[in-house]
Amino acid sequence: MTLSFARFIAVLTKEFIQMRRDRITFVMMIGVPIMQLLIFGYAINSDPRHLPTLVEMVDEGPIGRAILMGMEQSTYFDVQGVVTGPDEGERALRDGSASFVVVIPKSFERDVVRGLRPDILVAADASDPAAAGGAVAAMTGIVNTVIAQTMTGPLAYTAPQPPPFGAVVHRLYNPESRTSTNIVPGLLAVILSLTMVMITAVAIVRERERGTMETLISTPVRPIEVMAGKITPYVLVGYVQTGVFLLVSRLLFEVPFIGSPVAFFVGFNLFIVVNLALGFLISTVARSQMQAMQVSFFLLLPTILLSGFMFPFAAMPGWAQAIGSAIPATHFLRLVRKVMLKGADLTDIAVDLTHIAVIMTVIVAIALKRYRQTLD
Repeated sequence: MTLSFARFIAVLTKEFIQMRRDRITFVMMIGVPIMQLLIFGYAINSDPRHLPTLVEMVDEGPIGRAILMGMEQSTYFDVQGVVTGPDEGERALRDGSASFVVVIPKSFERDVVRGLRPDILVAADASDPAAAGGAVAAMTGIVNTVIAQTMTGPLAYTAPQPPPFGAVVHRLYNPESRTSTNIVPGLLAVILSLTMVMITAVAIVRERERGTMETLISTPVRPIEVMAGKITPYVLVGYVQTGVFLLVSRLLFEVPFIGSPVAFFVGFNLFIVVNLALGFLISTVARSQMQAMQVSFFLLLPTILLSGFMFPFAAMPGWAQAIGSAIPATHFLRLVRKVMLKGADLTDIAVDLTHIAVIMTVIVAIALKRYRQTLD
């Protein structure tokens, strides 16, 4: 049988027409490479700068001020305020409002002049080793620069080795800088995002494909009742996944859990609901199970790359952080790390819970608006 060029062209034309009609697949083919290019080209940066820093200035001498100025000139630190005591500084590190707290101790200037070699304390949030690593490594160079610039004139005798003062870095929440301690808690956000969104979207679209949705629509069931009835069974799936995750993270990776179980329980329940609602929203857009899976994977890409799971959130440009802030996993990831690694309670995660609740409200409102009581 000979090859017919006309038949080949006919099949080719038919495929292009079908591709044009399947808009979601077409968007996936074009959108995913563009998204990857933009995110990896512009948003990903493993060397964060201008990290929020607070200062406990017990001694306000010129050498202490020179140290702070040297830290800011390094571009790693961004001094944003002053704390009045260790409790306030620890609270700022725990809730994530500061990445570093620098303590200039009492009588620091006098001890330098007397040759007692005092140390400044730099308390660092090391729950994300990649975010704190560059700044911590820069401290040695900053101290050496300050010594060279300030130990002149009458203080020149203090400049020779050993250094007249040093910097002691206290790595909090992950003192060994173990990558697994940072990555494993974040995995829960990614796992729940993928499975909760996908299984909900695919299950609802499958009913529409099989025609069983017609029976449901013919009943006097309201949209909010459909949504609640559809997503509730999968909450149990989320419970099982979370239980397995906590067990494995403790037994295999030795990830601590030192925070409030109540705070964790409230947080992960809210996160499960927002992801199930997102899956319901996807089901109102997708026309087939394949499309539902495609959209779910499309949303998973920014969840992994822009939430702070793989790359430091603080190192991203402003536009990428704005997009990441609209992703529920970004706030849940912070919540989980605060509770498991930093010993946070409900008060410490109140801001994260509020963000997730706002995102959930928006998603639910859009999903209910798109839901229709009758089939197209």
